[in-house]
Parts: sequence; C-alpha cells; structure tokens
Amino acid sequence: MAALSFSVGCSSSSIPRCSFSSPSLQCSLLKSVSKPSSLSWISSFPCLPVSMDTSAGFLSPLIPKRQVSVIRAAWTRRSRGEASKKPNRKSWKQRTDMYMRPFLLNVFFSKRFIHAKVVHRGTCKVVSVASTNAKDLRNTLPSLTDYDACRTIGQLIAERSIEADIFAMSYDPKKNERIEGKIGMVLDTIKENGIIFV
Repeated sequence: MAALSFSVGCSSSSIPRCSFSSPSLQCSLLKSVSKPSSLSWISSFPCLPVSMDTSAGFLSPLIPKRQVSVIRAAWTRRSRGEASKKPNRKSWKQRTDMYMRPFLLNVFFSKRFIHAKVVHRGTCKVVSVASTNAKDLRNTLPSLTDYDACRTIGQLIAERSIEADIFAMSYDPKKNERIEGKIGMVLDTIKENGIIFV
C-alpha cells in the first residue's frame, strides 16, 4: 500500500513535512484524539508518532544550525563591584552568631594558674569566673595546673553558670587547637555538671 503523507499546520515552507505509515494508523490516531483516556487536560493531547521527511531539503526548526556555547554565571552572594564598595561588611554568621550563641567560654592556662570565665557577647559582661589563683583554691589544691585543678575549675564554672540561669554555652577553639588534654578535661567536667555546648 502507498504511504499517506500530508503536511501538518500551515502551508509554510519553513515547517517540515510529516508522514504517517498507513491509513489504518491514521484512523486509530483519530479515534484516540476523539476519546481521551482520562479527564485531565494533558491527556486530551494525543501522542502522535510523527516521522520527519527531510528529503525535500527542509530542516527542523528545533535543530540549531550551529552549536551555541553556554556561559555559566558565577553564583556568588555579592558581585565584585559590591564587595569592593563595602569591603568591611560582615557575613551572616558574624552578624548573627552573637545572638545565636550568646554565652562564650574562655579558658586560659598560664604557667602557674588556670583561669576560666563565661562572657555574654551582646553586653560583654562576665557571667561566671573561676580561677585557681583564688584564695580558697590556692591554699587547698596541691597543684594549681594539673588535671585535678582542671576538674575543679570545670565544676565551679558549671555551678556558677547554673546559678546565673545559664544552661548552654559555646567554646571557640583557636586555630589548630585540639580539644584534648587539660582543655578537654575542663570541657568534659562542665558537660558532666549539666551544661550543654552549642
């Protein structure tokens, strides 16, 4: 049987020709168009198996004649011009960290003593302090810098912070500082006494 061919849409020279393989396929397609399978809007459009006839020299408008290079944009928060205008602008973490983690623990180890304090970032007020240089600890502890002194300092900081209604604090380690040894002992003792680190 001879194949039935006809053009789809307007009779324009830019639109390619489409052909169906047989008249029986055309009748089945017309039936599927008249009776959609479901009531959705998308199902009302038939899925037509259309073959392109490029023998007449017509090119599809969907195929580009040449490759177009895509330039990917840099996904940055600020452009270089905006960053140069405001070089000292703080980041989101720098602006909100003071309110998200308001209480900061500072621990200092000297050659003779151990000092620890909890500071409120917003007001720069010292909430609780503990030091082995205090009179009651300096005369009772056998050593002011060993692990027993670290446990004592951690316990005192935790008790005095809870008395000030502080149950969570943060500790920012220095660059290349490991949480081990004496500083690890202080932090572990504070955690054991009911303080949460955020």
